[in-house]
Amino acid sequence: MQRLYDFIRRHPTGVDGFWAVFLLGLSGVSLVAGQVGSSSTERIATAPIVIGLCLVVALRRRAPEKMLLLAVALGVAQLVFGVGPGVANFAMLVITFTVATVGERWASRLALVCSLSAAGLSQLRWPQNGPDGSWPQQVFVVVVMTVPFVLAWVLGDSMRTRRAYFSQLEERAARLEREREAQSKVAVAAERARIARELHDVVAHNVSVMVVQADGAAYVMDAAPDQARQALETISSTGRQALAEMRRLLGVLRTGDTKESGEYVPQPDVEQIEDLVEQVRQTGLAVDFKVEGTPRPLPSGVELTAYRIVQEALTNTRKHGGPDAGASVRLVYFDDGLGLLVEDDGRGAAHELYEDGGADGAGHGMIGMRERVGMVGGTLDAGPRPGGGFRISVLLPLKPGR
Repeated sequence: MQRLYDFIRRHPTGVDGFWAVFLLGLSGVSLVAGQVGSSSTERIATAPIVIGLCLVVALRRRAPEKMLLLAVALGVAQLVFGVGPGVANFAMLVITFTVATVGERWASRLALVCSLSAAGLSQLRWPQNGPDGSWPQQVFVVVVMTVPFVLAWVLGDSMRTRRAYFSQLEERAARLEREREAQSKVAVAAERARIARELHDVVAHNVSVMVVQADGAAYVMDAAPDQARQALETISSTGRQALAEMRRLLGVLRTGDTKESGEYVPQPDVEQIEDLVEQVRQTGLAVDFKVEGTPRPLPSGVELTAYRIVQEALTNTRKHGGPDAGASVRLVYFDDGLGLLVEDDGRGAAHELYEDGGADGAGHGMIGMRERVGMVGGTLDAGPRPGGGFRISVLLPLKPGR
């Protein structure tokens, strides 16, 4: 049965053609049996009208509006030429249902009007006299003949409404699916931007430390082998730390082909800022580090943001501060947030580093800082320091702003 149903759905015109041929055969049997009038005009007009009504059934789904107009024209021809109702007139019931289901609105309304008036016109043209020929009998016949047409139209219109409802549901589902895909793309873009910022901070800081240590080791290789050895050890440890952090970040991009639990290294936090400052001191940059207030646990996003901002600020001091520059780092614990103040007494940074969004050529310097602070709802102020140098002031709230 399922195969038969699928075949009928795939070949609607063929199915309609079969029923048209079947209707034509029944009409032919009626003609042979003499169920038509005896006048010559009626006999001549009967065959074209019957064939036309069968054509209405065959093409009802291909051109429902045109077939409705054809059926109306054939009905008028029946009234004019006196061709009484027959088996072929079943096509009018079929086209009424079809137009109410899939036709245009004007065609559906026309079909309803014709359904309400067809029985009355037929009764006027071919009166059906009851035993007493009274008018109640005529009205009863009209009502009985009208009911099937009205029911066909109501059934077709209800199917139209149901199809429109399901079409709206499908459209809504498709729209929601598109919205989900768009949100997924936005989330992926945001994650990639976060990874780009993390990689920039890791590479810019650790590689600059390694370069400074390598230059120092080459300079004192012959005069002070112990200092050169210590510089090489610092390069080695810094490189391992950079590789570990990069491995953690790139692990986010894994497709999940292998089953590995946990992250490779923990996220940097506020407690590791002191180690970061000590590492920078080993490169020759004098850094004064102080903590004010009572340290307490902070949200992981705030701690990572604070660590990365200090890391980026000290990296910029080494890159732009010039020789003999010094820096200071202040962490202040407030009741409702964490304050950061990173200053240096160097020659200061270029104007474009802190204006117009902080584009520094690489595109991730001050821009990355502002984005990190904005994600946790904080504020950042960066610019030249009175008396020379550069200052970065940040306030990170404990609860993200709306």
